[in-house]
Amino acid sequence: MSRRIVIAYWLIPAEPARSFFQRLINDFAQQHDAPVFEPHVTVFVGTNRVGAAERSLSRVASEWPPINLKTLGINQSDEFIKTLFVQFAPNKRLRQINETIRDTAKDSSHYELKPHLSLLYKTMPAAVRREMAVSISVPCSEVSFDAIKAVRCVSPTRSRADVEVWRVVASAELSA
Repeated sequence: MSRRIVIAYWLIPAEPARSFFQRLINDFAQQHDAPVFEPHVTVFVGTNRVGAAERSLSRVASEWPPINLKTLGINQSDEFIKTLFVQFAPNKRLRQINETIRDTAKDSSHYELKPHLSLLYKTMPAAVRREMAVSISVPCSEVSFDAIKAVRCVSPTRSRADVEVWRVVASAELSA
């Protein structure tokens, strides 16, 4: 599989969820010698064009108020960027935000929207991941997201080094 530089569009949780998830991410990173990253739900991944990202974020921020996503539980997988994660239910507004970004960026990327918020990026045995997943409790049935960011990254992300070179190229508050 070829690797390329892309722009990932992230929804950022509002407080107090933002701090809760950041503490979990920080704790897991320390315990498992893994990278620290900002809590987020990826809504689109497209071509590496900063101008398009800035226009897309500006449009989303002006057209959309904060969005709530319903939590479905904690899951795990052998995919590096989905080692341990909170799964969210897709909804119409989330799909509309995805479409707004794709249309504004004029990007034909075929990103498949599967809303989740990762808590750990680490290659580890399935038994350990399963044990960790059942030990986590998310204290809310819905999470509010009030900001959006465009982040330059390597796709696919496969290592700590890949995560550590992520760079935010644009950000905006959802405010419509």
